[in-house]
Amino acid sequence: VPNILLKGAAYAAARLPAAQGRPTADIAVMVPKRRIADVERALLAHGWEHTVLDAYDQRYYREWMHEIPPLLHQERDATLDLHHAILPATSRLRLRMEPMYDAAIPVEGLPYKMLSPPDMVLHAAVHLFHDGEIAGSLRDLVDIDALLRDFGSRAGFWPRLTERAAEIGLQRPLFYALRYAAFLLDTPVPAEAARQAAAGSPSPVVLRLMDRLVPDALTPPATATERGRFHVARFCLYVRSHWLRMPAGRLIAHLTRKSLRRLLFRPAEA
Repeated sequence: VPNILLKGAAYAAARLPAAQGRPTADIAVMVPKRRIADVERALLAHGWEHTVLDAYDQRYYREWMHEIPPLLHQERDATLDLHHAILPATSRLRLRMEPMYDAAIPVEGLPYKMLSPPDMVLHAAVHLFHDGEIAGSLRDLVDIDALLRDFGSRAGFWPRLTERAAEIGLQRPLFYALRYAAFLLDTPVPAEAARQAAAGSPSPVVLRLMDRLVPDALTPPATATERGRFHVARFCLYVRSHWLRMPAGRLIAHLTRKSLRRLLFRPAEA
């Protein structure tokens, strides 16, 4: 089965600079959706087990998300996220995965593949600025910075990155990734690449709002005032992430269910 290492697993396997000093919480692998049931059965037969047993949560992952519920290895205590795409099936941003699978490249010395350099950057951008909550995800922006500094020195990378974003419809996440990596981490982004990425810019009102929220959510607060802005930014971006992830009706039902479950099953105070 074609299998592609994602994010930290790919950085470590390929010995990229982005892997240096990066703690790994889980292993992420992507396989074609048509084969994911076969891979899951093989994993369950070789020491992996489900961590999500609730019927609703199982349905949430299998019908709406871009991965099956996480698997835990019985002996190694390692967690595996088995993906078939990089965006949920219910996402407002529609994406064809075939081009990413077709462009994947072998990992030297291992029977795995990883995304091509432009696609690796685009996946990191999608993970942070479309599928994720942004809040508390400074590490993800550091990943983007490390990838851009590494790949950016390779001939033809920058034109290909912006072309690729346009080809597969990821211009908005790339715009945010380049903008905030340069602003917060001083990532060296060529002027022409920034100009081309600006095709993915949102409306001026949305951009002004994101320019206030993203730095507040990513920067650790040091004062009471900063903590207040941090929590407001976190909440706003949390709502944004769910709005991008699901249609309104399904989102309201999902968040209502989660809220009720937290209230009903909150641990009693000692």
